[in-house]
Amino acid sequence: MILCLFALNGHAQKVDKQLKYNYNPIPSIPVKLSTDSIPLGDSKTFPEVQLDIPIAKGPFEPNWASIEKNYPGEPDWLRDAKFGIWVHFGPQASGESGDWYARRMYTPGDLAYKNHLKKEGHPSESGYKEILKDWNPKQLDPAKLTKIYKDAGARFLMIQGVHHDNYDLWNSKYQPWNSVNVGPKRDIINEWAVASRAAGIKFGVTFHHEYTWWWWQTAFGSDTNGAKKGIPYDGNLTLADGKGKWWEGLDPKLLYGIDLREYKGVAAAAASPWSPPEPGIFSRHLAYNKWYVTNWALRMMDVVQHYDPDFIYTDGTVQGPFTGDGTGTGYKANAMQTVIADFYNRTLAKRGTVNTFSIVKFRNRTNGTVTTEEFGVPADIKTDQPWIAEVPVGDWFYAPGFTYDSGMMIKYIIEAIARDGNAAICISLLPDGSLDKGSEKMLKEVGNWMRKNGEAVYGSHAWSIPGEGEHINGKLKMLPGGKLERRQAEFKFSEKDFRFTVGKNGSLYIFSMTIPKPGAVLTIESLGTEAKLFNHPIKNVRILGYNGKLKWQQLPEGLVVTCPEAMPFATSVVFKIE
Repeated sequence: MILCLFALNGHAQKVDKQLKYNYNPIPSIPVKLSTDSIPLGDSKTFPEVQLDIPIAKGPFEPNWASIEKNYPGEPDWLRDAKFGIWVHFGPQASGESGDWYARRMYTPGDLAYKNHLKKEGHPSESGYKEILKDWNPKQLDPAKLTKIYKDAGARFLMIQGVHHDNYDLWNSKYQPWNSVNVGPKRDIINEWAVASRAAGIKFGVTFHHEYTWWWWQTAFGSDTNGAKKGIPYDGNLTLADGKGKWWEGLDPKLLYGIDLREYKGVAAAAASPWSPPEPGIFSRHLAYNKWYVTNWALRMMDVVQHYDPDFIYTDGTVQGPFTGDGTGTGYKANAMQTVIADFYNRTLAKRGTVNTFSIVKFRNRTNGTVTTEEFGVPADIKTDQPWIAEVPVGDWFYAPGFTYDSGMMIKYIIEAIARDGNAAICISLLPDGSLDKGSEKMLKEVGNWMRKNGEAVYGSHAWSIPGEGEHINGKLKMLPGGKLERRQAEFKFSEKDFRFTVGKNGSLYIFSMTIPKPGAVLTIESLGTEAKLFNHPIKNVRILGYNGKLKWQQLPEGLVVTCPEAMPFATSVVFKIE
């Protein structure tokens, strides 16, 4: 009797483990066809699927018309914040290979593949799931980091919740491959939420898992030559293959998705490190598609319900997730509208007002969404919708050899706010979750500048024009687009280059894009009486952080200012026009 009870107890423990991870069963998958054997379905004629997911009660319904009708508009705090830190961190940092390590480690010849071979072994034997198992960022201290970011002048944090690798960084109800079950055994999003609230700084959670089903197709391949030629990578493993192994009970399909290379163009896109497939529908997998999209939405709703973020973010290249084209290739559904409606209804119930927002990357003007500009900043002032310019220093995930320069960070922020935007900058954490010395020094210098010049930044809006100065091909010379690297750090502006903002107090601010020489005589042409852009009498001109009087004169050709004989400033001198 006792032996039977022990045996039953052991069996029950195994069953419980399996049930624990069987949150949302994957529907039956059709038998795989040969690579490139069928075309993608036509995304233009495919009707948008209306998901039947229950959402929180409230006035917002899962469609754009309802969202636009009921959303009260851009929260005041976003206008005030202006500068945030992008905490783009997860297990892919362990590859020390920059962005998209998890996908590129299955691409022979790629740096990520080579680094993986050296550190972990061949991806047919030790794949990305082993990276997750071993990932343990012991030095990750959200409270300490939040203080550093706040001291640097950041007013909001963008916290990665799940990247394209499909691994959730919270105690996920719908994805067993998460940081509580596998890896560090930590609810990382909760740690950031607690730290942000304690510091009085806004935070949002970012979601990038729309890409996953085509992004992970590299994991279903194999080497095409060499000793491991033809041996499948670990994306091909099944739930049954895990019996007796550390990942028993964890279905690889819930991490890597399924092999979709039977659709024409998917395999070719997988061979390219950065490209999505051509637009289309995975039309032979409609049941799986609906499951996948439903699971995508439920995971975001899970975070909204349990962590109450100030905003959410979805990655993409088109007008929204699951549009059938761009990064939304595969299916069309109202998943984003469902998530946003649930988010705003919950916000209204918890806070009494909707002071949250949803970033839908690159989306056109929609009341209820905020858009982003990745890497670059618009040439002209953009006031049609709230927007955030986003860029990494070096890359979105850590790699050796980044250039650390506070000047390029500050100039990027200035370029964004002069055009009525906000700026969010990623400072990649080391694999152990800490900042390296170069990053710490850079952030400290940014903080020093912001404390001196913050009144020209926080709560500001664009003036009549973004700036004046030298032109290249007929356009105002700007900080180059792209990741912040040596090119941006060494980019030269002249004493003729200025940017403008109007502060919350109504004063006009002029940012020099270089430090003028001591005693230099500057002419700001846009403030000349002939320009007729500044139609108020100037009472005083002063430099923020400088107590002495300036010699200045407003003439028809411009505002002429003589700089002090000592110029102990960094990156940009800011003039306040009263």
